[in-house]
Amino acid sequence: MGNAVGIIWTHAETGARKRPRNGPMMPNPGRTPIAGKRVQLMATCLCDAFHDDVAAATVELLEHLGCEVAFPGGQTCCGQPAFNGGDWAASRRVVRHTVRTFSGDDPVVVPSGSCAAMLFHGAALEFEREPDLDDVESLGRRTWELGDFIVNGLGVKSWPGRFESAVALHRSCHTRGTASSDAVALLLGSIAGLRLVPFGEAEQCCGFGGTFSVGFPHISAAMGDLKLGHVRAAKPDVLVSGDTSCLMHLSGLAAREGFPVRTMHFAQVLRDALKRQP
Repeated sequence: MGNAVGIIWTHAETGARKRPRNGPMMPNPGRTPIAGKRVQLMATCLCDAFHDDVAAATVELLEHLGCEVAFPGGQTCCGQPAFNGGDWAASRRVVRHTVRTFSGDDPVVVPSGSCAAMLFHGAALEFEREPDLDDVESLGRRTWELGDFIVNGLGVKSWPGRFESAVALHRSCHTRGTASSDAVALLLGSIAGLRLVPFGEAEQCCGFGGTFSVGFPHISAAMGDLKLGHVRAAKPDVLVSGDTSCLMHLSGLAAREGFPVRTMHFAQVLRDALKRQP
């Protein structure tokens, strides 16, 4: 029930029967080729409200890699909360605004596997029978989750600097079936001093699921507590993910229980590693 990707497909069954034209979660062959290093940054709602340092770290990483980062001022939300809640009409209004805001041909880079998946996967589902499906799919083909963009878009396979910590990597549900989590693991594993530690039932959802945590708070919290138990057993110094939503959920549960867990977005880890270069 807490699998965010599963939620997407459940709503897909109620909204449209035809398989979306962009097919699987991350259709690499259908992507718009990267022609330069100018990108548009979609900072996400959670970065705007709670995790501004993640957005700042994302800009630092992209500029370190030689990218020119544009930040469209009209951006709001990817439309996922309404989409997952079943209000596709409201979600489509948000997505149409996003399409207009991120116009052009430049890649759209998102420090969130969840928001990226909404734009290249979820939006295509709810627009299957809409006249502007092509515009929505065009944005989806230009949309990249940050780690995926660095590794598979720019071809960066290792990261400089140093980060002396044992790291547990949480692979969020929305990155399943995409190249994002493997890309993040590759970058983290290449950093001097950083040790990736496995933990039990790593494939399980953290329990957040966006609106799922609002509609089913007790189930959501129980799933989060189960995840935290496995993470704590591995004794990492820091819990890292590519989704601030998962980190917010888990860190909130841990703080409430009186056993805080240090959490970081992988962009912050990469940024901090750069600062510790010889």
